Amino acid sequence: MSEFDVLSFGETMAMLVAEQTGDLASVERFHKRIAGADSNVAIGLSRLGFKVAWLSRVGADSLGRFVLQTLENEGLDCRHVAVDAAHPTGFQFKSRSDDGSDPQVEYFRRGSAASHLSIDSIAPALLEARHLHATGIVPALSITAREMAFELMTRMRDAGRSLSFDPNLRPSLWDSESTMIREINRLAALAHWVLPGLAEGRVLTGFDDPADIAAFYLDQGANAVVIKLGAEGAYYRTADAQGFVAAVPDVQVVDTVGAGDGFAVGLISALLEKRSLDEAVQRANWIGSRAVQSRGDMEGLPTRLELSAEFAGLDCEQTSASQATG
Repeated sequence: MSEFDVLSFGETMAMLVAEQTGDLASVERFHKRIAGADSNVAIGLSRLGFKVAWLSRVGADSLGRFVLQTLENEGLDCRHVAVDAAHPTGFQFKSRSDDGSDPQVEYFRRGSAASHLSIDSIAPALLEARHLHATGIVPALSITAREMAFELMTRMRDAGRSLSFDPNLRPSLWDSESTMIREINRLAALAHWVLPGLAEGRVLTGFDDPADIAAFYLDQGANAVVIKLGAEGAYYRTADAQGFVAAVPDVQVVDTVGAGDGFAVGLISALLEKRSLDEAVQRANWIGSRAVQSRGDMEGLPTRLELSAEFAGLDCEQTSASQATG
C-alpha cells in the first residue's frame, strides 16, 4: 500500500503581504506568508486528512527555511524537497485589497531554486502515490521543469494512478501564447480530471461555450472536465453526463487569490473518496467560496471537521483510504 494518497509538485514562494491598502511603493508594513497554487492544493488536501507528498526545491536561505517550516507545519511530507545552495527561494509582494478586487502582485522568481526542478528530481518512492495533482505553472518555470512535469505525469498515468490537472495559466512566464497553449494541452491530455477556468478554456481550446471546451478535453482522453465559472458556479461533463452546480450564494469576497486552488481541493478530495461528480463540484464550490472569504492564499481552506460540519448529511467523515480511478 502506498505511503502517500497524493503527490503534488511545484514552487512555493515566500510572500510579503501589505498590511495597508494602496500602491506597494507606498506601503511601509508587510507580514510574511507563503504562496503557490500547487502547494495551496497540497495544504488543502492535507487539512482534510490526506497524506500528501510535496516535491520541490528551495534556496539555502532564510526564505527557504520559512517555506519548509510552514509546509511541514501543515502536514506535508517534505523529504523530497531539495535545498539548492546555488539558487534562491522565489518570493513575491502582494498588495492589500479591501473591496474584493484582485490584489496587485509582483513576482521575484526568475532563476529561482524551483525553476531548476528536473527529471532527476523524481524519486521512485513518489511514483507510488495514489494520485497526482499538477498545474500549468511548473512547465512555465523552465525547460527542465517542463520536462519533469511531462515525465512525472506520463509515468504516473502509465502506472495506473489517477491524475488531476489545473491549467492555472501564467502567460507572463511563457515565451509565447502559442507555446503555452501547445504545452498546457499536451499535459492536460495526460490527466483524468481537467479543471480549467472558463477564460482559460477559451484561450486553450478556441471555443467559447463550456460544453465545447469540455468536449475538447474529453476527446483528448480526460474522464471528466470541470469548468470554473466564477460567481456563476461550475459546469461539468463526462462522456455520459453533464451538469451545472450553482455557486454558494451571498459570499462576501475579501481576497480572490486562491479561489481556484480551493475549488481543486474540493473536487479532488471528493473524487478520491468516490463521491459523485455532482457532489464533488458542490464541495469544490464551497471550498472555493471559503478561500475568497479569507485574507491570504490558503488561510481559508477548511479542516476535515469544518468540512464535516458543512456536509454532515453526506457522510464527510470518510477519508482517502480508497484509490480513485477517475
